[in-house]
Amino acid sequence: MQVFGYADSGRPVMTVAKKAFDPYSTITCPACGHQSKEKMPTDACQFFYECQNCLKMLRPNKGDCCVYCSFGDVPCPPVQRDTGCC
Repeated sequence: MQVFGYADSGRPVMTVAKKAFDPYSTITCPACGHQSKEKMPTDACQFFYECQNCLKMLRPNKGDCCVYCSFGDVPCPPVQRDTGCC
């Protein structure tokens, strides 16, 4: 997102503002349907997640960068911010 403003000198400037993001995502296990709200890491991708109910180890689907992008209701912070995958 671009933000326009004026520098102290009065000249127009353009900056890039960071988008706000939701740090929580509810992961749904594809094997048993169990759901769990989890806080996502903001500085790394999470490649593995163990379901708390059936103990299945979840891994990202092909083409996704992390388990939140594959099984969460909210994608990971870098995708939310449009800064690409982790």
